Amino acid sequence: MVRGVHSKKEIEAALVYAESHGWRIRGGGKGHAWGKMYCPYNDAECRCGEFCISSVWSTPKNPGNHAKHLKRIVDNCTTHRQ
Repeated sequence: MVRGVHSKKEIEAALVYAESHGWRIRGGGKGHAWGKMYCPYNDAECRCGEFCISSVWSTPKNPGNHAKHLKRIVDNCTTHRQ
């Protein structure tokens, strides 16, 4: 299934980065969410599953900071780092 393109270029780049690391991106969300990112490992040991699903905001106040936050979530996945 092809996902939609995020309107903010910084966030779209972060989503492409996440996909290149195996994360699954699903568009369509409720409220302020554009969609969600899902960890490919979804391991119970991985930070208690707290960061295995992360919301992608549709209109963040600072798109650059939100993009950095999304990349940090991908980079700090404990199962991937091992």
